[in-house]
Formats: sequence, C-alpha cells, structure tokens
Amino acid sequence: MSTSCPQQYHYLRIYNLYMHKNQINFKRDRLGVRPLFYYHKNGIFLYGTDIKTILAHPSVKPQVDKQGIAELILLGPGRTPSHAIFKDIKSLPPATRGYYDSDTNKLTLRKYWELTDKPHTDSFEETKQKVRALLIESIERSLESENIIGTFLSGGLDSSIISAVANRYLASKGKKLETFSVDYKDNDKHFRASKFQPNSDIAYIEEMNSFLGAKHHRILLDTDELVDALYDAVDARGLPGMADIDASLLLFCRKVKPYIDVALSGEGADEIFGGYPWFRDETIRNIDGFPWAGSLEFRKSFLKDDFANAIDSNYVQERYRSAITSTHILQSATPLERRMKEMTNLNLKWFGQTLFERKHCMSTMAGLATRLPFCDYRLVEYLYAVPWEYKDYKGREKGLLREAMTGILPDNVLWRKKSPYPKTHNPAYLTAVSNRLREVISDSSAPILKIIKKEALENLLGSQESTPWYGQLMTTPQTIAYFLQINYWLDKYKVEIVD
Repeated sequence: MSTSCPQQYHYLRIYNLYMHKNQINFKRDRLGVRPLFYYHKNGIFLYGTDIKTILAHPSVKPQVDKQGIAELILLGPGRTPSHAIFKDIKSLPPATRGYYDSDTNKLTLRKYWELTDKPHTDSFEETKQKVRALLIESIERSLESENIIGTFLSGGLDSSIISAVANRYLASKGKKLETFSVDYKDNDKHFRASKFQPNSDIAYIEEMNSFLGAKHHRILLDTDELVDALYDAVDARGLPGMADIDASLLLFCRKVKPYIDVALSGEGADEIFGGYPWFRDETIRNIDGFPWAGSLEFRKSFLKDDFANAIDSNYVQERYRSAITSTHILQSATPLERRMKEMTNLNLKWFGQTLFERKHCMSTMAGLATRLPFCDYRLVEYLYAVPWEYKDYKGREKGLLREAMTGILPDNVLWRKKSPYPKTHNPAYLTAVSNRLREVISDSSAPILKIIKKEALENLLGSQESTPWYGQLMTTPQTIAYFLQINYWLDKYKVEIVD
C-alpha cells in the first residue's frame, strides 16, 4: 500500500482531532457530485472525499472480500451507492447526513433529501420557459467566482448550451470565455459512424467556436500517453474505473489547468432529460436489470470458479430491484411514466454516480475545479415531475431541452443527434492495451490471476466481437484496459483477497 503522501496523513490527523469532540457532523451533496467515504471499526472513525485518505491510516487494511469482487466484476466500474469495494470502507450515499458520537462510538446516517414525484400542472410552454430559466440561473451561478473559468466544449448539446450561456454572461462582465475540446491523434482517419456516434464532433466544435467568438483550445491526446494514463487514473479514483474514458479526462484536465482554475461541464443532462439510448430504445428500456451493464453471464465468465460459485447469483438483480423499489412515483402514473421515473432514478443514483465521481477525481488530481450546472437540485426536482411526453418532444432525445434553449445555439447544434463522450478510434489503442495485458498475464504471479481466469482474458484478447461492458462507452478495448487497471490496482495497493 502506498502511504507516502504527507497530505493524506495531515487530513487524518484533523479527523482524529475532531474525534475528541462530542459529535462529528458530515454530509454528502444532494446529487452525489462529490464522493465521500468513511470507515467505522474498532472505535476508529475516519471520513474523506478520497479513498486513499482512509487507506493511509495504519488501522485500515486494503482488503477485498467476495462482495467487493462482485462489485468489481459484476457491476464495475459502477458500484452500489453505499459500497467502496474495499472491505470496511463505505461510500456515503448522496443526500445523506452522518452523525458520529465519539463518546458512544455510534454512527447514525440519515437521508435529508429525496426526489419526490408530484403532479405537473404547467403547460408545455410554461415548462420549457421554467426549464430555460432554471438552467440559465444554474449556469450563471456557477460562473460567480474570482477564479478564471472556462468550459469543456464537445460540440454536443449540453456543453454547447453551457458555453453559450457562459459566453454571454462573461461578455456582460467584460470578460472573454475560453473553451476546451479533446481529440485524439489520427481520429479523423479512423472514425467510423455508428448508432451511438453518427458523426464526428469536429465540425460542430468549429461551428460553435465561430458562433461564440470565444478563445478555443483543442487538446490533442496520443495513444501512448492515453495507455500510460490508465494507471494514473486508478490513482485518481483509488479504484479501477472507466479505462480510457477516465484516463483521457485526466490528461485533458492536466492540459486545461494552465489556462483556467474552474471548468464547467455538462454531466447530469442525460440523466435528468432522458438522453441516454436506453431511455428511448423500448427493448433495452424494458430489460429487468441495469440497462447499461452488459451481459451478466459475460462478466461472470471471467471469474475463477471459486469466486463465481461463492457470489450470490442474485447479487446484481437484488441491487437493481432495490433501486427500482426506492423510486418515488405517483400512484396515478401510467406504466410508461412509471418506467421513466424508474429510469431517471436508476441513472442518477447508479450510472450518473460513476460519471460524477470520474469528473471529480480526474479533475481534482489535475488541480482543476469542475462545476456541473445540470446537477443543480432545483432543476432536477422540477424535471423529475415533468411528464415523459414533454421530455420526448418531437420524438427526439432531450427534445424538451432543445426546445427550451431555442435561440441560444445555432439550429445545427441545437438539434444535433446525441453523441457520447469522445474517445479514441485509433486501432493502435486496442493493439497497445492488448499487448500490455498479454504481458501481464504471461506472469503467473500477476495479481489479477488470483481472481480472473487466464483463459477468459486470452479469449477476450482474441475476440473479434465487440461486446459491451458498460454501455456504449466501454466495449472490447475499454474492457481490456479495465482488466489492466484492476491488475495495477491490486498490485499498487497490495490488496488482500479475504473471505
């Protein structure tokens, strides 16, 4: 286990000082934009926004049991809201407040906010005006700072809206907006249109920059640095994550940091407006399970038999059902409306948490602060009650958002089909991560081989199919990279597998 960071011990000393008081009060923000972890065992209570902070304490052992392995392989890189993979370390769920009494060594957790369904009486016209006002207020509130602020601009709807509103606001203050986009070496040569990404971002970024007149920075990443950063990304999270989706963001933030102190980003929009493919694809939407998780049998096939047999076969399904039943829905809701409320709840409390943690951890390691205007709880509360018919205006993903922001963006960008976070299309990336994984598993003492079948990894390396692992963001190249991250993490933290 790496315990060389003096700052980590500094934080822990502060926490131990707090323990001399009668009670420690702590809480996590409503949407879970920032993570918060805690440890409570043998009279010791620790908490912090970074798992490594807690692991730095000599009483905390870097151990993982069968439940942690289930989280890592059957759910990862997502995980149960209260779980942190490491045994005895917990994640405080969003909108939860904690009270620790040092006299009695008692820890009490309470929810202080929850999305509540209610009748929506506003007309469509009133709804879109309210959405427009709430979103603009949230973006402008995010810009209130003495720091230098810029925006991440992918050329997609969400980042373009934020950039346009920010540009207008800063111009009124006599300031000039700086925008930043990420691209990959040779992506222009290797891009192939797909169902999830029908066109490249470049033309839309150029159109937005021409429209805004902002100062734009195009950050170009190369394959080798992207592969190398897989391990830095694990260090940033303290856990294996979204492979190159994490690594590219970390590199991007590092290269943005010299220009600005704070970046505004569009996470949260797809969760609250129903932008992901599984909201609108009826087949995927009606699956009785997490719609982004890929095949459970495929995931389980990688586990060594001892672990596969020890893990409850209903592990994932029980967590899915728990998430569904915790959704607050009006009794009068139609079956479609009920499912869309469930989907919103699932995406905010599960899929979104992986993305929010990614943004926080990668940007924080780079020394860059990030703000997510779409995660303003006032906007989220209002939208939760808005009927799907409004959100799906004109049969388009995020149709309500597009209509509400008419006039803010060029029509070409406003009605552009949704495109996911930009990732590398260079086949050199698949070659590079494949070679590294082959090298790892050629060593019989590789940590990953304690829990994962070597032959399953070899089959993955030789596969010609692109099997989804975690939605459209993670297919074969990212799955291979995820196993690289797991091996690095097991080795770096000297993780002990326990019963």
